[in-house]
Amino acid sequence: MQVSVVLCTYSPDMYDHFREAAESVLEQSYDDVELVIVVDGDEDLYARVRDDYGDLEDVVLHCNDENVGLLESRNTGTELASGDIVAFIDDDAVTDEYWVRELVESYEERGALAVGGKMTPEWVAGKPDFLPAEFYWLIGVTHRGFANGPGYVRNTFGSNISFRRDVFRELDGFDTDIGGRKGEVNLQGGETELCARLAIEYGEHVWYNPDAIVAHKVFDYRTDPTWLLDRAFWQGYSKRAMETLVPDAGDEESEFLRHLISRSVPARTTNFARDPSPPRAQQFVMLFVFTFAVGAGYLYGSVKW
Repeated sequence: MQVSVVLCTYSPDMYDHFREAAESVLEQSYDDVELVIVVDGDEDLYARVRDDYGDLEDVVLHCNDENVGLLESRNTGTELASGDIVAFIDDDAVTDEYWVRELVESYEERGALAVGGKMTPEWVAGKPDFLPAEFYWLIGVTHRGFANGPGYVRNTFGSNISFRRDVFRELDGFDTDIGGRKGEVNLQGGETELCARLAIEYGEHVWYNPDAIVAHKVFDYRTDPTWLLDRAFWQGYSKRAMETLVPDAGDEESEFLRHLISRSVPARTTNFARDPSPPRAQQFVMLFVFTFAVGAGYLYGSVKW
């Protein structure tokens, strides 16, 4: 079973991180891996990539004529891919050496149509004391309470998700109208929408394998409270938009809220009473602050949609 890994990049400032991502794919323990690199509309950057990777076997290179965004770049990469499976990572991520092997095992053992794995944080700027693990999803990392071991989930993060290529193409890939800031609106969740269509068309969700691990670099701007609150707001907005775009998208957010109320808040209250500390207090407060920001975004989305 051949696996094509699509890696998109667009910023020269990210080149060192991009190279680390690419090398982690090329050094996989699984043999039959194809790396598809898509440069999003920067000819100078493409020339640099071509110099470094153009002579390597099992590497496919492409440069878009103009900047078209991540989702369309990923769709293009899939069209260029030749693998049975197409997997996606970002240029600020680093794969575990057994990542592809774990994905393949899930396809072979489960007969899955889509498989995703666990995202772990690589704290480039240091771990912030105030950020509760329940809200790690704001920084693109698998959060506390996401899943209790392997099993079917609605979707995993877009930097650690894969599909059978024929299924991906039957679904027409990612909806390119979703994702990124357009004017005042920052609609997120391209993988959520695609996985919702997967469930509708095929009656199957994404198989989650927590042993298929990708580390996501968390830069300093992602630990800024203002940035996190903005992201929380637009995540709430996007949740409401997804309910309109794909009514049967699932209700994992409600499950997450129930987990916060029934487990996280009581547990954190008990832990703080036993061992009070400033970080514990900050994280307890931020549970409510981030929840409020998500709720505000949802209400705003209810007006707009």
